[in-house]
Amino acid sequence: MNTEICSTIIIPNYNGMKYIGKCLASLEGEPADILVVDNGSGDGSPEFVAEKYPRVKLLRLDRNYGFCGAVNRGVEQIKTTYVILLNNDTEAEPGLVRALEEPLRQDARIFSGSAQMLNLHHPELIDDAGDYYCALGWAFALGKDKPRQNYQRARSIFAACGGAAIYRRELFEAMGMLDENHFAYLEDIDLGYRAGICGYYNLYIPQAVVYHAGSGSSGSRYNEFKVDLTSRNSVYLVYKNMPFLQILLNLPFLIAGFGIKTLFFMKKGYGGTYVKGLWKGIMLCASEEGRTRRVRFRAAHMPNYVKIQLALWRNIWYRFAG
Repeated sequence: MNTEICSTIIIPNYNGMKYIGKCLASLEGEPADILVVDNGSGDGSPEFVAEKYPRVKLLRLDRNYGFCGAVNRGVEQIKTTYVILLNNDTEAEPGLVRALEEPLRQDARIFSGSAQMLNLHHPELIDDAGDYYCALGWAFALGKDKPRQNYQRARSIFAACGGAAIYRRELFEAMGMLDENHFAYLEDIDLGYRAGICGYYNLYIPQAVVYHAGSGSSGSRYNEFKVDLTSRNSVYLVYKNMPFLQILLNLPFLIAGFGIKTLFFMKKGYGGTYVKGLWKGIMLCASEEGRTRRVRFRAAHMPNYVKIQLALWRNIWYRFAG
């Protein structure tokens, strides 16, 4: 039996007292180091972790750096071959670590692996079976709220969901880690996009199972904080990863996609928030921080851009067909 520790599980935490205990309890016996990175919580959750789970390493930050900042600070502290990201509102089935590690050991072209995420309250339903991104400028979780039995085969995906995913640590660092301009939301799509540009691919690993409460930190599926950041980051994601000509090629789809989303959020009562977020995204793209993080086009990566573009068009079908 292989008992070597090859992975560190990083769990960002911000006022996660409601969930963090069950999350850590579900990881008992897993062959991995565990690091909780606390984003300046004031609810007693870091003290709880320190007292109840002494084997868990705890990194306490002075304020809330967002999901991206917490993960990056955590990765800076570790030396294991793999890093596993896990939301604090998840519970893992036994064998999670080895199930995530195995495909990456077998194929050096795999950058990341995404666990099968199930709805914690309705475990017969999928919460996330791999993340996709399409030419409409939409990111989405495949299989959301659909029967889990339909998503039991491994497949190539656009990006691993950062709520339960494994990455090659050295490559994660070499590609610039998570972009902290995102703060939270779509940072995992951005990372998977960058991996694809470099010729790597990402894999859905259904043998690795995690139960997810959903929106444990932000509070609900739709709220002003989430809508604002998601809309801002959706604009930034396009600007950052698409060369100018690719943006022009996709512009009709993007205009349609953002327009449909605007109408959708108007019906939800967040139309103004969504539009303001889009404007913030434009301002981020124009800022020095945004320009600095933009992926430079390289002719050597042209075949990868073609593959990505075909995937962007194909994923429109996946978005509606599931």
